[in-house]
Amino acid sequence: MHGTPRPVSRPSSDLAPWLFPPDGTPLRQPPGPASGPAAVLFDRDGTLVDDVPYNASPDLVRPVPQARPALDRLRALGVRTGVVSNQSGIARGLLDRAQLIAIQERIEELLGPFGVWAVCPHGPEDGCHCRKPRPGLVLAACARLGVPPHRTVVIGDIGADLGAARAAGARGVLVPTPVTRREEVLAADESAGDLLTAVRRLTSPVVPGMGRFR
Repeated sequence: MHGTPRPVSRPSSDLAPWLFPPDGTPLRQPPGPASGPAAVLFDRDGTLVDDVPYNASPDLVRPVPQARPALDRLRALGVRTGVVSNQSGIARGLLDRAQLIAIQERIEELLGPFGVWAVCPHGPEDGCHCRKPRPGLVLAACARLGVPPHRTVVIGDIGADLGAARAAGARGVLVPTPVTRREEVLAADESAGDLLTAVRRLTSPVVPGMGRFR
């Protein structure tokens, strides 16, 4: 008599995040400043660009307002930048690696280069350690950029982004959108109305009594 079949585990290599540029490619950005954040990692959809579910077309990429000036400010200060993004559409067969890269290239055409792209290509049931709110994407991006998590900020539009930051030992800042749930806004330790406001406060001297971002 046969027992209940056991699920077949996937090789750990299949559950690793995808990193771009490939291993061995030198960083395209200078070292970070001596004080303040050494790196800022951004969620992609809903944070840097409009959220188009399972987008497979570079033609649909639209940066959110204030994305370019926020990134220009960070780069001018020598703060390294990266993107950490869940892309379960890959696991679902809705887009492939080549389409993902084409979208990333279009984003860089519009917003400038990033030091790293860390992407989770897995679905919610795959059991990986990189899908946000797990810390894998943040830790992998920090390792590629050569910065410690405690000097890294993650900016996103939902609670999973802040959860990933917290789990990795980084700082999280929420920039809500109309789809951000009220409970996620209330639970955020820090929030800002737009990307440029968030970046200005991250890179400005601390004002006594300013408290959390608004």
